[in-house]
Amino acid sequence: MTKHTNPNQIDSDNFVLQDYLDRIHFVGDIKSNIKSIGKLMQCQLFSIPFEDLDVQAGKTILLAGNDIVDKLITRKRGGYCYEVNGLFALVLQKMDIPYRFVAARPLVTPVENPKTHIAIIVTVESEEYLVDLGFGGNGIREPLKLNDTTAVQQGTETFALVKSENGSFILQTLLHNEWKDLYSFDLSHQEWIDFKPANHYNSTHPDSFFTQNLVVVLQNPLGKKILFKNSFKSIENGKAQSYTFEPEQLDGILATEFNLKKA
Repeated sequence: MTKHTNPNQIDSDNFVLQDYLDRIHFVGDIKSNIKSIGKLMQCQLFSIPFEDLDVQAGKTILLAGNDIVDKLITRKRGGYCYEVNGLFALVLQKMDIPYRFVAARPLVTPVENPKTHIAIIVTVESEEYLVDLGFGGNGIREPLKLNDTTAVQQGTETFALVKSENGSFILQTLLHNEWKDLYSFDLSHQEWIDFKPANHYNSTHPDSFFTQNLVVVLQNPLGKKILFKNSFKSIENGKAQSYTFEPEQLDGILATEFNLKKA
């Protein structure tokens, strides 16, 4: 029986930090500073895809720590926000870095969405940062300082945190010279178990973006690769190339472009 220690933490007895570092191809020393956290974040984004293959296959998305480790590290799969951010939370726990979960409301669609997205706030040297590895093709690539509202360039993309009058934050990205809202969140404390209903909704409800759409995203130093429904797009240095594909080509694209196998 798994021992429950801290409701803000994820219980796992199969997480080995070195296995994680090998999985994300991390080289160098790990330090408890924001630069090291940013490097870990990028290495994970460049190695572990954001993907909803299991949702599309009608499989249950398990949020137990052992299941996340088995899927993302042992079986070398990817996952969506709860899984990839859950894995990073296990890293923060191992490093003894204070963090908490926040619930975010996606703003990228014209319809109003519930707060189904999970993000992480880390505290390093008395500063709070937004850390998020699970917002797919629009996600940040490095930690963002909460008390800094200036625009920050990350690779070829630009992000900003805007603080509203009610104290909540809005993450924005600059797209075609216009600011686009990605999601909003406040700093209300959320426990890991609080995201079980959202996970169930996202993985099973017919209105969920993930039950309706196949999506796989893998970041890289020059840009990102995005598979959406039956199209593949590669973005390098801000320039995109894309093509559509037939269903029988999917497995080959997953293996070649994302190093993924459906299982």
